[in-house]
Amino acid sequence: MRLFALALLLVAPAAFAHEGHGELHSLFDGFLHPLTGVDHLAAMLAVGLWGALTEPRWPQAARAPMVFALALIGGALLAMFGGWMPSGIEPGIAVSLFGLGLLIALRVPLPQPVGLAMVALFALAHGAAHGLELAGLLALAGMVAATLMLHGAGIGFGLLLRPTAVRWSEGLGALLMTFGALRFGGVL
Repeated sequence: MRLFALALLLVAPAAFAHEGHGELHSLFDGFLHPLTGVDHLAAMLAVGLWGALTEPRWPQAARAPMVFALALIGGALLAMFGGWMPSGIEPGIAVSLFGLGLLIALRVPLPQPVGLAMVALFALAHGAAHGLELAGLLALAGMVAATLMLHGAGIGFGLLLRPTAVRWSEGLGALLMTFGALRFGGVL
């Protein structure tokens, strides 16, 4: 399954357009956004799951999600106030989904600086893509609150299922990789 997802990623045509959800004005709009966007929902849960799979205890498992949330804020602020929207955001989001799926499938514990830098890059892409949709800091606060909630849920599920990770992580990781590959190809 992993080779199939990788093949899709490599041969898919590059067609990207951020669909967006309109401008998000309120705290509630921002909070709802990560819960309704499948790419955001999948990435947030995956970061938490990966943290739990690679770190056996709660405080350590929260490192990657906290770095993600901070870099997400940075990317969103750059997009909101600086108009920063570098090319390659949509491929970056797709690659983040694929990469997180691969890490979950293989249960890869990277050296901490490498893992946190990778998570930060993924988060910058997500933050920049969604930052232009946010009409203010309240909407950003709502988005970050929902993001942290989803990270927490991912960590909770990961810690709960950690003893049986060999059975479920490959399938879930392959599914996330396939989703990333289809996003990369513009299918989703």
